[in-house]
Amino acid sequence: MNKEDHVLNAVLLGVGIAVLMDPTLSAATLENVFRIGVPVALGALFPDIDTAFGVHRKTFHNLPVLAGFVAFPLLFGNLYYVWVGVATHYVLDLFGTRGGMALLYPYPELFDIPVGVTVDSKKATVVTLAVTAIELAAVALAIDAGYTDLLGAPGVRDAFLNFVQSLT
Repeated sequence: MNKEDHVLNAVLLGVGIAVLMDPTLSAATLENVFRIGVPVALGALFPDIDTAFGVHRKTFHNLPVLAGFVAFPLLFGNLYYVWVGVATHYVLDLFGTRGGMALLYPYPELFDIPVGVTVDSKKATVVTLAVTAIELAAVALAIDAGYTDLLGAPGVRDAFLNFVQSLT
């Protein structure tokens, strides 16, 4: 996908998650829009740093980078929700490129989804909106099932630290 579609997805996802987590549309909802939306947007833009440093869709478009963003809030207690943006960037690129991504980088094999559209396709924004709708439906199901902490809320870090302490 192109940068505009990544931003569109991130903004819609950030606002959507905030509203799903607090559907009262109150001041708390607006606070969630910024608390969740800004990190998601930053995460969604991060992988494309490899257009300037490294090899595009390889250096920062891979599962080890995503794992680092998932682990960061668990270890340090900040940067919640950035991993959501990174993950959605990957999903959009898998649907929005025919060239693939090196998900297991530095292993050179490229992975793609053969039903994707090209970056310059007139359907790219439609695909972005469809992917965003599917992502928000998945988040709604996770919230409904009681898995809010999986989104990166501070409770995950506490649970992780308690688990590590129980091992020692």
